[in-house]
Amino acid sequence: MGHQKEALINQLTELIDGVSGLPECRSVSKRMYSNLVRRVKLLSPLVEDLKDSDVEVGDDVVHGLELLRLALSSALELLKSVNEGSKILQALQIDTISLRFLNVTEQIEDALSHIPYNKFDISEEVREQIELVHAQFKRAKGKMESPDVQLVMDLAMAQREQDPDSMIFKRLSEKLHLRTINDLKKESLAIHDMVISSGGDPEECFETIAYLLRKLKDCAMTENPEMDALEGDKSLIKHRSPVIPDDFRCPISLELMKDPVIVSTGQTYERSCIQKWLDAGHKTCPKTQQTLLHTALTPNYVLKSLIALWCENNGVELPKNQGTCRNKRTGAGSSDCDRAAIDALLQKLANGNPEQQRAAAGELRLLAKRNADNRVCIAEAGAIPLLVELLSSSDSRTQEHAVTALLNLSINEGNKGTIVNAGAIPDIVDVLRNGSMEARENAAATLFSLSVVDENKVAIGAAGAIPALIDLLCQGTPRGKKDAATAIFNLSIYQGNKVRAVRAGIVPPLMRLLKDPGGGMMDEALAILAILASHQEGKAAIGQSEPMPILVEVIRTGSPRNRENAAAILWSLCTGDVQNLKVAKDLGAEEVLKELSENGTDRAKRKAGSVLELLQRVDAVDS
Repeated sequence: MGHQKEALINQLTELIDGVSGLPECRSVSKRMYSNLVRRVKLLSPLVEDLKDSDVEVGDDVVHGLELLRLALSSALELLKSVNEGSKILQALQIDTISLRFLNVTEQIEDALSHIPYNKFDISEEVREQIELVHAQFKRAKGKMESPDVQLVMDLAMAQREQDPDSMIFKRLSEKLHLRTINDLKKESLAIHDMVISSGGDPEECFETIAYLLRKLKDCAMTENPEMDALEGDKSLIKHRSPVIPDDFRCPISLELMKDPVIVSTGQTYERSCIQKWLDAGHKTCPKTQQTLLHTALTPNYVLKSLIALWCENNGVELPKNQGTCRNKRTGAGSSDCDRAAIDALLQKLANGNPEQQRAAAGELRLLAKRNADNRVCIAEAGAIPLLVELLSSSDSRTQEHAVTALLNLSINEGNKGTIVNAGAIPDIVDVLRNGSMEARENAAATLFSLSVVDENKVAIGAAGAIPALIDLLCQGTPRGKKDAATAIFNLSIYQGNKVRAVRAGIVPPLMRLLKDPGGGMMDEALAILAILASHQEGKAAIGQSEPMPILVEVIRTGSPRNRENAAAILWSLCTGDVQNLKVAKDLGAEEVLKELSENGTDRAKRKAGSVLELLQRVDAVDS
C-alpha cells in the first residue's frame, strides 16, 4: 500500500504543478479557467504534507487519492485545451466548454468528499485550508457560467447577416482578445493545430472559424494603421509573382491545389486529379509507384488552410471554390471508408507477404496517430495482437512501424490493457534492447505510456526494461534520452524498480547528465535522483558519486523545480549522515539553503528548513 500511496502523491504533485505552471488565460473562458486554476493550486499544501508523512494509509485513503488524481488529470487536460486552443472555436462552443468546467468541478468535489482527512498526519492550518477549498468546490457545483448575451448575439449576427456591421467585429475582437497581428497569428496557429489533432474538422465548422478570423483581421487592420501599412505591401507582392512552394503543388498537374487529399501512401494530390487517375483503373501512387492499399481519399485540411494563408499573405488569388469544394458522397461515407480501409489493412497484416505487412503496419501507424476515433476503431478491429506479433519481425522497418503504431494506440486509456494482455511488454523491451534507434525511442515512449497504469510498472520492471532504458539514456539521441528518462522516472515510483535502477548502475550516467548543463537533461536527471534518494540503496549510490558540489550549485543557481529536487536529494543524503552535513556546510550550503527557505517553492522551503535544522544540530554538537 505504501508504494501505491507514494505513486499517487507523486502523480498528484505533478498534476498540481502542471496546473500552477499554466499561463494566464486570454479567452472567453477566462473566468472559469482562473477559478479552477486558483482552487487547484490551493490543494498543494495537502499533497506536500502527505508526501512528507510516514503514516500508513488504508484502501479508503488510496481510493480517495486515486479519484483526486483522475479529477486533476481531467482538469489539466481541460485547462491546456482552453489555453492552447482556438479562441473563436471556444466562443462558438462556450456552452460545451462551460459544461466541461462544471463536470471537472463536480469530479474534484466528489474526490475531496471521499478523502478522510482525519486519517492524515497534516497540520491544522492545512486541514482548514483544504476544508475551505472543498467548500468552494461544493458551492461551484451545479452552477453553469452565465453566458455573455452580447457575445452570443454578435456571433449569431456575424454568421447570419450578409454584410454585418463593423461594430460587431470590433466587439468580438475585444471579447476574444484578438486585437493585434500577433494575437491573430497565434489564433491561426491554434486553428491549424486543432485541425491536425482532430484529423480534419467538419468543413462547415472550419469555414465558419476561417471566415470569422478573416473578418477579425480586417477589423484589426482598420483599427491599427501600422498593420494596414504592412498589409498594403500586398499590391507590390502581386507584381512579384511569388514562387509557389512545391508542397502546395499537385504532383500530377503541378498546379496550386484547391482541394488536397491524402492517399494510402501518405502522398497528397489535388482531388480531381487523383480521382481521374483512379477512375482510369490505376492501382498505384503516381509519385511513389507503390501499390495503394485502398482508394479512400482523406481531405488534407491542414494543407488546405496553409495554402489559403499563403495565398492571402502573398497577394495570390485563392483557387476557385477554395473552401467550398465538397464531395457529398465521399464526405458522407468517410467513416465507412476508414473502417473498410482498416479491415483491409488487417488482412494484409495477418496474411500478407513481408512487404505488404510492412506497408500495412506503416499505414496503421499513421491512422492511429491521426485521431482518437481511429485509435478506438483500430483496436476494436483486432489490430493489437497482430501488431504485437510484428514486434519480433526480422525487418527493422516493420518493427519500427509496429512499435510506433502501438505507441499511438496506447494514447487511448482503454487500449493500454489490451496491449498488455496481448503479451506486448516483453516484446517491446526486446525492441528497446535490439531495435533501430527510432524503434528503441518509440519503445521507450510506449513503456512510459503503459506505465501510467500502476500495475504495469511492476510488469515492465520485471521484464528487464530498466537496464535497456539506462542504455538508451546513455547512447540515445536527445529525444531518445528524454523518452528513456521519462520512462525511468515513472517506473521508479514503484519501490522495486528503484532498486532495479540503482543496481543496474543508473546513478553514474545521471550524475554525468547533471554535470553537463548544455546537454538539456538536468531537469530529468534531478527528478530521477530525487526519487531514488528516498530509498536506502539509492541514497548510498548517490552518496558515492560525490554529488554535494553540484547539488549546492543547483540550489544556488537552478530553476525553481531543480532547486526543489536538489534540496530534496540533499536532505536525503544528510539525514543521519554527519559527514555529508559537514561537506555541505564547507561548500556554503547554509547560505543558499537560507535563501531557498525564503524564496523557493513550498516543498523546497520545507526541505531547505529541514537541512538547516540538521546543520544547526551539527554546529551544536561541535561546539
